[in-house]
This record gives sequence, structure tokens and C-alpha cells, in this order.
Amino acid sequence: MSVPSPDFYALDELLEPEEVEIRDRVRAFGEKEVTPRINDYWERAEFPVELVPRIAELGIAGGTISGYGCPGMSSVSAGLVAAELARADGSVGTFNGVHSFLAMQSIALLGSEEQRQRWLPAMARMERIGAFGLTEPRHGSDAVALETSARRDGNAFVLNGQKKWIGNGTIADHVVIWARGEDGAVGGYVVDKGTPGYQARVMTGKTALRAVWQAEITLTDVRVPAEDKLANCRSFKDVSTVLDRTRYTVAWRALGLATASYELALAHALRREQFGAPIAGYQLVQDKLARMLAEITAMQLMCWRLSKLADAGRMTAAMASLAKMNHAAKARAIVADARDILGGDGILLDSHVARHHADMEAIFTFEGTDSVQALIIGREITGLSAISGRRPERR
Repeated sequence: MSVPSPDFYALDELLEPEEVEIRDRVRAFGEKEVTPRINDYWERAEFPVELVPRIAELGIAGGTISGYGCPGMSSVSAGLVAAELARADGSVGTFNGVHSFLAMQSIALLGSEEQRQRWLPAMARMERIGAFGLTEPRHGSDAVALETSARRDGNAFVLNGQKKWIGNGTIADHVVIWARGEDGAVGGYVVDKGTPGYQARVMTGKTALRAVWQAEITLTDVRVPAEDKLANCRSFKDVSTVLDRTRYTVAWRALGLATASYELALAHALRREQFGAPIAGYQLVQDKLARMLAEITAMQLMCWRLSKLADAGRMTAAMASLAKMNHAAKARAIVADARDILGGDGILLDSHVARHHADMEAIFTFEGTDSVQALIIGREITGLSAISGRRPERR
């Protein structure tokens, strides 16, 4: 059953033709290739490897990166891509987010020209998959305190340590490992698949994003050629730059899951009859649907404006955090309302809402928890850091 568009404020009129085209192309791919088959993978906790070549054909890998075979799309387009993949499935959206935004952007922003030429073209074709190794078993929100070490030994660096929750970590050809050098500075080291001492284990028992694999990684005397250290990464601030540049896409992904859940709830309410009438005709259901649409509309407009600011070079870390904090919380509530509207069907995978409901819990937490995002915003508006207690330098 077709349902009214969730574009209640005609946001389409603000989009450029090429942005509409890529959104519609990715949406069609999601509806045809992802949604019909993803539940089986999700239930088995298996990654849909067969979809990778088909995602590659979309030409979206690398997002806003220009050159090197990447599409060089606008931040709005990159956001729309993130939303549409998440609208189809959160796991597929996470796979692409790690590869295109975290791994490839690290190389594009912090690598030398030679390194960009060496790694990015094959990654843009998805012939080589990337991963981003920052989080550790003891350090998540305080990733700045990472303990993985790197010491120079001749023409190589030797890495030792552990990483956790590393998306694509077991399948990636290039894993950007963040480690602390002998001088105390954090650097990025690209570890290739098959490097001796690199061990990655798929994490099991997850109740969210089950169709994408996160890894626990152990690095034991892993030798990385000196030329594989990202040339322009000099401190953790450079890592933060990558995270700030990619965090806005997580807000778009939250919007994608919220939109999918709203549309599924509306379609269900229109066809499901109880007490002799469609439940969409009951006041309590209409109240939920109206409030869900209001939040989605606000999320759409905030995402669009934030992406325009990103394209203009005006997006700040706090702006990205505001969108991630707001959208993750609002999407979490929308998906919960959708599950409620579907009643018992809402906990069945066949409804798709059950999958979105579970996956939203992960999106609510990753790339900065709700509380940490709030403290980043609070630091910006007060000039005081509630994380460290120190007053940040004014620029």
C-alpha cells in the first residue's frame, strides 16, 4: 500500500537535481536489493557480502571526496545516501559509513597525496574495503586516552594493543589503526589484511546491527611500513577532525531509520482493522503519527541546513553533535512508537520495524553517546568543559 510522502514541508524543492537523482537511485537500490533479503542475514548475524559489488555499482563510495575515483558529492547528497541506506537497513548503512566516511575520509584528510593515490581508487571501487580502528576495550567515550602503542623500528612501526567495536574489522583490506607513538602523539597507521600479528574476531551476541560485523582486534608486534603511517596526522585533534566531518551523516542515518519506521507504521495503521475500522482512524494512533511526522520534518530540515553549512565550510563540531544528539533521541522515540502501532507484529522481523527498533539502539550510542554529545555542545555554548573541567582555549 502506498502512503503519503513524509516530505511534509516540500524539502525536495530545496534539493539540487543531482541530489534528488542520487537519493532516488539509492532508494530504489534499497527497496529492490536490500530490504527484501536483509532480515535473513540479520537473524543469522551474517554480513551480506553479496551486496558489496552491487553497492559499488552505485558509485557512492567516498562520498564527498573529490578525485581518486570518488564521486565528490555534496554534503547534502552524502547525507541523503546515508539516510537511504539506513532506511533500507541500519547494518548496510553502517558498513558504508565505516568504509566511505571513517576509513576513506581518514586517508583523504590525513594522508599524503601518494597515499591517497595508492589507496583511495580501489576503495572507491570497493575492490578494497576499509575499517577505522579507534575504540578500545577500556576506552570508548574517552578514546583520547587510547593505549595502543606504536614504536619506530628501522623503516617500520611496531603496533601493540587491542581494539573493540571495529566495524568491518574482520573483512577489511585496509584498517586505519590509531595508536600512540613514543612521543605520546596519536597517529594513524594503515594495516593491510594478512599482516602478521593482526588478529580480528567477529563479536557475537549483538542485539543490534546484526548484519554488519564488528570486531575485537588484537595487535601483537604488528609491523607497519613507515610509508603506511598517515602523513598528516600529528595528534588526536586530527582524529577528531575526521569524526567531526563524518558525524553529521549519523544524524542522517537516524533520520533514515525514523522515516522507514514512520512509513511502515502508517501503512500498517491504514490496513489494520480493529473494532470494525482501520486503526488509523482512531485518535490515539493519529496523535502518534502526527507527532512522529513533526519530528521527522524537523530532522529533515536540520539535516539539510547542517549539510549546507558543511558544504560552505561552516559546520562546527558542536553543530554536528547537536544534530546527532537530537536526531538519535528523536528517532529512537519514533521507532518505539512505530513498534507500538504495529502491536504484536512489531516484534516480528517480517515487519522490518523490529529490526529498526533494535538497530536504533546502536545508532543512539555509537560515534559519541547522547551524554557526550550534550557535553560537546555545552562546552561550545558555555566556554567550560564539563568533561575535563578545564576551560578551552578561545580561538
